Amino acid sequence: MPKFVIERDMPGVGQASAQDLESASRTSCDVIRQMGPEIQWVESYVTGDKIYCIYVAPNEEMIRDHAQRGGFPANKISKVERMIDPTTAEGATQA
Repeated sequence: MPKFVIERDMPGVGQASAQDLESASRTSCDVIRQMGPEIQWVESYVTGDKIYCIYVAPNEEMIRDHAQRGGFPANKISKVERMIDPTTAEGATQA
């Protein structure tokens, strides 16, 4: 199933309280439970003014539906085409 990176513009979110982040997380999880197992929240990264979320879903429309239902912005949704990590530097020929 495709993986997506969602960029959420949320000014000041890096200064949000633990309770505010817990509430947002709970809202997201509640919406996901309502939508069914096709959409999965993997993890999110909170920066000063944005949250970058990693989701697995069949399509971008489902990501947008989740954002709308949860009241979250989804300013940019990018489908992950490939992944790399430090082991990529080793090349495919090494075993």
